[in-house]
Amino acid sequence: MAISEAVNQRAFARAPRRGAATLLLEDERWLAAALLLPTVILLGLFIAYPFVEGVLLSVSNARVGIPGHFVGLANFTALLSDSIFRVAVWNTFVYTAVATVLKLALGLWLALLLNRHFRGKAFTRAFILLPFIIPTVLSTFAWKWMFDPTFSVINWTLFQFGLIHGRINWLGNPDLALISVIIVNVWRGVPFFAISLLAGLQTINPELQEAAAIDGAKPWQRFWHVTWPLLLPVTMVVMLFSIIQTFADFQLVYVLTGGGPANATQLFATYAYQVGVGTGLLSEGAAISLAMFPFLLIIVVVQLLYIRRVEVH
Repeated sequence: MAISEAVNQRAFARAPRRGAATLLLEDERWLAAALLLPTVILLGLFIAYPFVEGVLLSVSNARVGIPGHFVGLANFTALLSDSIFRVAVWNTFVYTAVATVLKLALGLWLALLLNRHFRGKAFTRAFILLPFIIPTVLSTFAWKWMFDPTFSVINWTLFQFGLIHGRINWLGNPDLALISVIIVNVWRGVPFFAISLLAGLQTINPELQEAAAIDGAKPWQRFWHVTWPLLLPVTMVVMLFSIIQTFADFQLVYVLTGGGPANATQLFATYAYQVGVGTGLLSEGAAISLAMFPFLLIIVVVQLLYIRRVEVH
């Protein structure tokens, strides 16, 4: 009798746990909610909460150590008359557009080469990823040394080939600083384009290329009429991620130039950091950071609509 009561008690104790597990297994909505809950918590803590705090800061006059009070859109209105902000907007668009086009062109060319069969193909593909794997600050410091006017290996190489006859101050010249920063960004971003586009090329049926070749299509015709249309959806997704990352770039530019010389390389992120953290004007810095949001939102929406249109057709 005592044994049967103990068994019933243990069964009763296990019943709630078995009921919860059954609920998760039988109702997909509860199972989906349980699986998504950790992700929702992480997104809320590290993305949603900082974003909301940034919005609240941007509509106040908060300073370091001073909470401030609500001022509406005064901070955003002040940006319209800020000449440095206008320079940062222009530099950001030029930096993003030129770097993305170059990364796409070089990454596509490299992906087409890596898609061929040759000895050491696996090692070469792994080696290509090195610029993307190395920490940004570490690789940027190496480039900063390479651009140094006194110890620059770039200047030494150009001098040995007779292309220059004096030192070039790459990062100290306002006309060359932005070009130098774009070069480093392209160097770092090309592997991401190359590997992503290579993955897209691997999904294309080789028989389509063979059929086009039998019909007499030349290599560039096979690429333009067969490969490129099939690769376009992957290309648009890769470009979308690249544009977002480049538009909000901070580490690379801050380490190389800090936004200088004379704001020649000032971007949204660097200017927001200098104003918000460097001078303690938290609300103005938050307003500068949020000013890039409408531009990014428009770019993302347009590209997503285009990607959807391409996939439908």
